[in-house]
Amino acid sequence: LRPLRPLIICSSGQDFFIKSDGSITKYFHEAYRVTKDDINKTMQLITKSSIYAMEDEIRNGYITLPGGHRVGVTGQAVLDGGKVKTFKHISGLNFRIAREIPGCADKILPFIINKDGGIANTLIISPPKAGKTTILRDIVRQLSTPVVKKGFRGYRISLIDERSEIACCFEGVPQNDVGIKTDVLDGCPKAYGIMVMLRTMSPEIIAFDEIGKAEEVSAIKEAINSGVAVITTAHGKNLEDIKKRPTLRKLFQEGFFHRYIILGFGSGAGTLEQVWDGERYKILYDFREKKR
Repeated sequence: LRPLRPLIICSSGQDFFIKSDGSITKYFHEAYRVTKDDINKTMQLITKSSIYAMEDEIRNGYITLPGGHRVGVTGQAVLDGGKVKTFKHISGLNFRIAREIPGCADKILPFIINKDGGIANTLIISPPKAGKTTILRDIVRQLSTPVVKKGFRGYRISLIDERSEIACCFEGVPQNDVGIKTDVLDGCPKAYGIMVMLRTMSPEIIAFDEIGKAEEVSAIKEAINSGVAVITTAHGKNLEDIKKRPTLRKLFQEGFFHRYIILGFGSGAGTLEQVWDGERYKILYDFREKKR
């Protein structure tokens, strides 16, 4: 929703415009034009008429709804001491409809679980909208859920969900299935959350989304040196992109990750493009070779 502009729905990588009667058109000039009043009324609805109570979320650019759905918010930033306090004059609302895809990590799990039952420290690399968060969620769900018939006990997993995108907690309750042995630390900075979970929850695996900061790298090293496996993600097209980032280059050079999972769009979003062995630095799987 953008004031004075067409109402748009994006699905499967395509934009569709909505007419005044609710029908869909491909032509933007036929679309309903969102009004400023529409924006204001929508904000009242999604905040239950208590915008100030949600300032902590809004200043991060989003509001989480029941069901794990998220509304991105843009507008004029209100600063306090050089930091964003909230937004006013809202100029856009982006409803991101959360959904789970159970089983989407099936092809990836055999590369993460070692023959002895141990878990490989894993970095999932993906460009935007290639499904890394969805796949990370399914990895956590499957690794945390016992399968009695197969003798699989499931792992204790600590999930740091800084932006409430993985478990999609609402009032402390995960709206998505992240497994029965997963403890979720919601809305917490990743580096701090890793140290808290290490001290308090005795995890076998720590999982979180989008590593990037130096303090997160230090926390990962602490976790791995403590004997806890780490599964995380990073933005990038390939392994070369990761090597160019100074903070992640250190982890690569020191061999902290045993597996690098590359996602892309080869046969749609979430395609498993490549799997690299981080210890021997060789390709274990290549979608392009398999396609040939």
